[in-house]
Formats: sequence, structure tokens, C-alpha cells
Amino acid sequence: MATAGRPAALIAALLGVVLVHGTARAEPQASVGVTLGLGGAGLERRLWDTTVFHAGLRGDVLFGRTANDDFGVGPYAEVLTHAFDELQAGAGVSTLVPVLDSFPLVLSAGMYGRWSDDAKAVEPGIAAAVFWGVRSYNFHSRYAMSTGLLAQMRLGLGDSKETALVLAAQVDLALLGLPFVYLFNAMKGPSPEAAPVRRAEATP
Repeated sequence: MATAGRPAALIAALLGVVLVHGTARAEPQASVGVTLGLGGAGLERRLWDTTVFHAGLRGDVLFGRTANDDFGVGPYAEVLTHAFDELQAGAGVSTLVPVLDSFPLVLSAGMYGRWSDDAKAVEPGIAAAVFWGVRSYNFHSRYAMSTGLLAQMRLGLGDSKETALVLAAQVDLALLGLPFVYLFNAMKGPSPEAAPVRRAEATP
């Protein structure tokens, strides 16, 4: 009986090592993006009563991923404005669904607070969002760039009964910063390591 139990114990030990190794490699990956687009907003539950400009900042941290074909779950946070006459800030949970390699769906649901001239106080609300675009797993860093399309449904629970449907492009913050990094490096000039090489090339 003891001999028969040894293979099962060995298999269980090997599975434990594999699972522990896989979990150890599943580091959290963060992403932050700017959202720009249009929103259909309305009060008293009127959907798309007026078209407004949407601008926001949205970021999340996903846990549990080790490759592009893995699911991921984690918190998100956002701050946004519609037509620059109101401010909304919220947070919730995001779930990444790897429908296509490097092009996953990210489903989100959460709550937000809304500050506006048409509200007497801060109004609570619930929001649901779908992101689809480029977001691959980064094997070299805990930051994963993401750029794509974002659709949101926002439902206010305050006295104004505000609703909004948002269609926006989400552009990664790091991608937007690349031109400024290039200009900074160009203005700074060559690095100390490259300067001797240039002088050597210039010498006849």
C-alpha cells in the first residue's frame, strides 16, 4: 500500500512545484491611458439628450497573468469630464479576457462620484465599460502598454438621474510621452559614452 501511494505522492509534489512556479511568475501589470471621444449625456434618464466632448484618465492593475493567453483581474481607477462642466471619479474591477493574441477584451464595472452644476451635491453612479485593443503581456516590465477603443455606459443614482454613453479612443500615456522623451534626448545631446566615438569618427 505504501509503495502504491508513492507515484501519487510524486505526481502531487510535481504539480505543486509547477503551480508554485507559475504563480511566482504572475506579476501584476499596470497600464494608464488617456481617453478622448464623444459622449451622449442626458438628465432624468434621457439617453443621448446632447452630445458632449469626453476626456479622461484611466488606469488599472491586473493580476494573475503570465502570458498573452491568460486571464487577468484587478482594480481600475478613472477620472473624467464631459464638456468640461462636470467632474467624475470612480473605481472598480477589471477583467481581461484573451479573445485574440495581444488583442484582448477588458471588461470593467464599478462606481463613481459626479460633481456638476446641475447637482446639489456629489452624486453616486455605477459604470460598465468594454475595452478592445492592443494589450500584450510584458515579460520585461510590470507596465503593459495598451491602446484601443473604449465604450462605457454610466448611470447616475442621484437626483439628476444622469446617464451617459461614451465612445472613446484610449491611448497609452507612455505612448503619448514618447515625442517629449525624444525631444529631451535630442536637446541633451549625445551621451558621454557616444561622444568619444563621434570624436574618433571625425578625426581624419
